[in-house]
Amino acid sequence: MRKIKIESFLDVFPTMEELPEAIFSLMEAAIVAREKAYAPYSDFFVGAALLLDNGETIAGSNQENASYPSGLCAERTAIYYAGATYPKAHIKAIAITARAKDKLTTTPIPPCGACRQAIAEYEIKQRSPIPLYFMGESGEVLKSESLENLLPLLFTSKYL
Repeated sequence: MRKIKIESFLDVFPTMEELPEAIFSLMEAAIVAREKAYAPYSDFFVGAALLLDNGETIAGSNQENASYPSGLCAERTAIYYAGATYPKAHIKAIAITARAKDKLTTTPIPPCGACRQAIAEYEIKQRSPIPLYFMGESGEVLKSESLENLLPLLFTSKYL
């Protein structure tokens, strides 16, 4: 037997204001999307915004329903819309923000596992990393240079 060590490295921005200008604007778009979330069951509101290489910004928010597991996260709402509308565009960056209804969320909140897998598919499709920036309602913003940095043992089509 042997052990394998897997590490992830993240950049930490103390506040949103310290982000590069284009990413600051992308995070603002994610915040606007977050406020459009439909989350009557979880009271957890998430917004995501994608910057595409064609200059377009695509935003999405989480959408829940009474059949609770069949809702859709903000990240997948945005990425699937981008893929359907601009199938040849590459994603240059993703910004994600989340907040709870009744408490201040200051811890950066990364994408869930299902969203990581969906983002991984687009990272593989475009053959280039997708930087992810994520935060809570306020406070620090974390940056991962790629989705693979957050999900290092990717499940890909090579296993099928």
